[in-house]
Amino acid sequence: MFIGRESELSFLNDKYNEKKGQLVVLYGRRRVGKTETLREFCKGKPHIFYSCTQSTDKIQLAKFSNQIFKEDIPAKKYISEFPDWETAFRSLKDLPFGKKKKLVIIDEFPYLCKGNKSIPSILQNLWDTELKDEKIMIVLCGSAMSFIEKDLLAEKNPLYGRATGIYKMTEMGFYDAIRFFPNYSDEDKILAYSILGGIPHYLCQFNPEISVADNIKRNILSKGSVLYSEVDFLLHQELRETPIYNAIIEAVALGSTKLNDISQKSLVGDTSKTSVYLKNLIELGIVRREFSVGSKDKEKANSNRGTYTLTDNFFKFWYTFGFINISQLEDGDVEGVYDYMIAPALDEFASHIFEDVCKEFIKNLQKKNALPFRYLQLGRWMGKTTVRDSSSSSGFRETETEIDLLGIGNGAKEYLVGECKYKKTKFNYSEYLDTQAKLMNLKETADFYYVLFSKSGFDKKVIEEAEKDSRISLYNLNQIVNI
Repeated sequence: MFIGRESELSFLNDKYNEKKGQLVVLYGRRRVGKTETLREFCKGKPHIFYSCTQSTDKIQLAKFSNQIFKEDIPAKKYISEFPDWETAFRSLKDLPFGKKKKLVIIDEFPYLCKGNKSIPSILQNLWDTELKDEKIMIVLCGSAMSFIEKDLLAEKNPLYGRATGIYKMTEMGFYDAIRFFPNYSDEDKILAYSILGGIPHYLCQFNPEISVADNIKRNILSKGSVLYSEVDFLLHQELRETPIYNAIIEAVALGSTKLNDISQKSLVGDTSKTSVYLKNLIELGIVRREFSVGSKDKEKANSNRGTYTLTDNFFKFWYTFGFINISQLEDGDVEGVYDYMIAPALDEFASHIFEDVCKEFIKNLQKKNALPFRYLQLGRWMGKTTVRDSSSSSGFRETETEIDLLGIGNGAKEYLVGECKYKKTKFNYSEYLDTQAKLMNLKETADFYYVLFSKSGFDKKVIEEAEKDSRISLYNLNQIVNI
């Protein structure tokens, strides 16, 4: 059963229904579900779906010819194979699809270009002179994001400005991902998403009829399961120097977020080299560089500023629990690793991803115009605040602090303050006061609205405060999951 991707399918169908010719580029990291989405899009439409392989140009052309000649085009009466790619692409005009648009999908297009670097130029020339005026839609799909962004679509490259649509597919959000587990409890849906993220290939590996714990043991920790070797397989396919990348990803997964800390923890040493490795991981969609919400461009331009975190929940889970226990897992000690290493730490692990879930919840509220104001920026805030300190001569001291979520309104006159608690005890009143204290250094004239999220509910005093003050909104797990 195909789940989600309504936005992607809507985009593709809108392009298909336009009268003029369409040259669409759809790309994204591996396992994100591009091929499955395109196959879903093609249902009910006459089409050609060609999947490129890592083979020589001659073999690629022969396979493409064979695919096209399955249709009743005039050229098949005279030749058994196209002599060149220009002739092959030109033949797409002759596809016998009647009044319907000629739909052609070329999956993993970068493989085609790797075997023949002139492919983009050939396609660009034909598009400009013949194909763009045809009733045709060509979709170029690929996982090599750096190639597509820098070598295919960038200025001075052949296809620059020719694409009529460019869509970068990212992983599913929380609310689509949990549709894979309709019978799970609210808490188990949070846990499943914390472990697998929004990558459809990973979500499909879990059996929704068994518990999260059993799924972890059977489908992640057990040798021979797909997810047991997934990270190693993907890194070897995409990168060289995998031992160094393993060390860097592990360092980030275990809490090193600053460039210098990552460099020292991974034993790379040289921060400039570490920066290059991190850049490659960012391009693969595995790592992201974060700045405090509201940061200026000057700060973002500084290579030593910002923090690094893993964007892929499964990578985070594997490097936190699997990679460091690989010797025990290789020995088959699945139960021991789960019982002693994972089970006691799973809630703490999920608490960080819970913030992402709450962020998505707030975004949905904004789409429904259900917030007190429209924020322009939303994210984690990191900075200094002033706290009381009786040991200080002034009675105050500055300290580094974080706000889980901060939405900034127009002109920074309004702030939406989000605090997320994923723990077994209730969100208590002192934690609410702590949240207020973090705001002392923000504009005193601004209006503050609070959205407090809690896995286990709220204590009586917080509830009473929210009943008295309309600027405080409380959300429990059931409300968050079932928005």
